[in-house]
Amino acid sequence: MRCRVKFLTATYLWTVLVFIVAKVCFMLFCQEGHDFSFGDMWQVISHGLSLDLSTALYFLIVPFLVVMVSVWWNGKILSKILLVYFIIIAFAFALAFVADTSLYPFWGFKLDASCLQYLDTPTEAMASVTTSYLILRLLAVFLTTALIVFGYIKALQHHSETLQKRTILPSVLQKASETVFYLICIPLIVIGIRGGLDESTTNIGQVYFSQNQFLNHSAVNPVFSFLASFEKSASNNTIYNYMDDQTCEQIINSLYHTESIDCDTLLNTQTPNIILILLEGCGGEFTEIGDRKDVTPNLNRLANEGIYFTNCYGNSWRTDRGTVCTWSGYPSFPSMSVMKIPSKSRTMPNIAKTLREERGYNTFYLYGGDINFTNMRSYLISGGFEQLMWKEDYTSEEQKTAQWGVCDEITFKSLFDISQSQRSPFIIGFSTLSSHAPWDVPIKQFDDEILNAMYYLDQCLGDFIQRFRQTKVWDNTLVILLPDHGIPYKDIDERHPLMNHIPMIWIGGAVKEARRIEQVCNQTDLPATLLGQLGLNHDDFTFSRDVLSKSYTQPFAINTYTEGFSVNDSAGYVNYDLIGDRICVRQGEHIDELLQRGRAILQAASKDLDKR
Repeated sequence: MRCRVKFLTATYLWTVLVFIVAKVCFMLFCQEGHDFSFGDMWQVISHGLSLDLSTALYFLIVPFLVVMVSVWWNGKILSKILLVYFIIIAFAFALAFVADTSLYPFWGFKLDASCLQYLDTPTEAMASVTTSYLILRLLAVFLTTALIVFGYIKALQHHSETLQKRTILPSVLQKASETVFYLICIPLIVIGIRGGLDESTTNIGQVYFSQNQFLNHSAVNPVFSFLASFEKSASNNTIYNYMDDQTCEQIINSLYHTESIDCDTLLNTQTPNIILILLEGCGGEFTEIGDRKDVTPNLNRLANEGIYFTNCYGNSWRTDRGTVCTWSGYPSFPSMSVMKIPSKSRTMPNIAKTLREERGYNTFYLYGGDINFTNMRSYLISGGFEQLMWKEDYTSEEQKTAQWGVCDEITFKSLFDISQSQRSPFIIGFSTLSSHAPWDVPIKQFDDEILNAMYYLDQCLGDFIQRFRQTKVWDNTLVILLPDHGIPYKDIDERHPLMNHIPMIWIGGAVKEARRIEQVCNQTDLPATLLGQLGLNHDDFTFSRDVLSKSYTQPFAINTYTEGFSVNDSAGYVNYDLIGDRICVRQGEHIDELLQRGRAILQAASKDLDKR
C-alpha cells in the first residue's frame, strides 16, 4: 500500500510542480510591456496554487483508478496504460502552455476554447505568424512534452521496481482494507476538485489578487482555463442575470429608442451611394484622438473635412464581433461570437438588407482575406450582400502579398474599380486587413511594426480618397470610415478607455458640410443613425440608437471583452471584471449607474440571443 500511495503522491506533486514552472515561464516569455518583481512572481505562484492543486486532481483520477485495480491484479498492462496516459496528458499540457504563452501577446487573455473556432480555417488562423515562429513553437511543445513525461516515468519506474522487489504477497484482508482506503479517498478527491464544500466551486476568479491584470492572468492555470471555457460555450451563450426582468426592461427602454425624432440633417440626399470601410484595428491611439499626428495623417485630415463623430467607441475587441456590431447594430458578448451562430446571425437586421429591400440598393462586399473565416460568408449573404469579392478572386501572386491574404494597396484599388462599375444606388462594404499582426506591410516609415502597419493603411486610404474625389461618383457618395475595433498597444489595454475610442468619419460629396458630433456613442449606433439620415425606419435595430435624434437623451458607450466590460459617458468610466466580480477602474461620476447599465445590457442582449 505504501508504494502505491507514494506513487500517487509523486505523480500529483509532479503535476503541481509542472503547473508552477509553467507560470514562471509564462511571466518570463510574456514580460514585454509588463513590469513585475520577484515578489510579484511569488505572489502569482502562491495565489494560483489553489487552482493548480484542484486541476492536478483531475489528472490524478486515471492513475488513482489504475492503482485501485493493481491492488487485486498487478499485470504489466497497467504500467503500459499509465505510460500511454502520461504521454497524452504531457503533450496536452505542453500544447496548452505553449499556446497560452504564444497567444497571450496577441489576445491579452488566457487560453480558452475560443481558439478552437479558428481551426475551421487553419490557413487564416496561421496568417498572423511566420513559419519560423511556428517551427519554434512546435519544438517547444515536443521538448516540454519530453520533460514532463520524464518526471512521470521516474515515478512510474520507482513504483514498478518497488512492487517487483516485494517478496511477501498481501492477504485478501489486506487487499480489501487497502481498497476501502481508496474508496474513502474518492470523496476527498471530489471535494478537492470542486475546491471545498462551499456553494462556490473552483473557478478562475479565485486566483485574482492584483490590480495588475497581467499578474492575475499569470496566476490562472491555462489548462483549467481552457477546460472551464467549454462549459461557458457549450450552449454558445451565457445568460446574464443581474436583476429582475422588469427592472432590466425599464433600464433598456430608457436607453434605447428605435424612432428618429427631429434629426439634424447631415446629408444633401437621402439616396446616396455608400461605401463603408472597416479599418482593421485602427483605434484612437493611432489617430489624433491619441494625440498622434504622424501615424494616420490622412485620417486626421479627413476628420476635419467631413462629419467627425469625436466620441465614438468600439463595442468589441475582434473583427467578427466588430463587423456584426457595425452592420447589425447588435451588442458584442464577452465569451462568444454572434457571427459564429448561423441560427442567429442569418436572422439579424443589416444595413445592406434594409437598403436593398427599402430602396433597391445594389450590395457588394470586399475583403482581401478568407471570407469563410468565422462564418463571415454566411453572415454577409444573410445580411443582404448580393456580390462578394475575397482572396480567391485574386491571382496567386496577389494572395501572397500579405499573411492574411491580399494587401490593402491592392484591395483599395479593387474598391475604386468596384465603385466606378456599380449601378447607383449602391452600398459597398470593405474590410481592410494589412493593419493586423504580423504587420507585414511593404513600407517602413517607423521602426515600430504596429505604427508602421497603421501608417500603411492610412496611406492606402489617402490614395484611394484622393483618386475617388476626381470621379463623378464622388458627388453622390457617402464614405464612412470606422475601425472594427481597437487593439492593445504598449500600456493601453482593455482597462484604458483610449483602446476602444475609435474615430467615425463620414466624408464624400453627399455630405452637406464639415461637422463635429461630440455626443458619446457606440459603433452599434451606426445603423440607426445612418438610416435615420436616409429617412428609413430602423425598428429592427433594437440595440442601435440614432445619435442625431431628439430621443438620444442618455449618451453612453459600452464595450465588452473576454473577461469583462466597460461603460462610459461624458462624466464617468467604469471597467468591470466578470471573472473577478469586481470593479477594476472607476473614473468620474455615477459609476454605480454606469455599471447597472452595463449589466442590464448584457442581461437583455443575452436573453435576446437565447430566443434564436
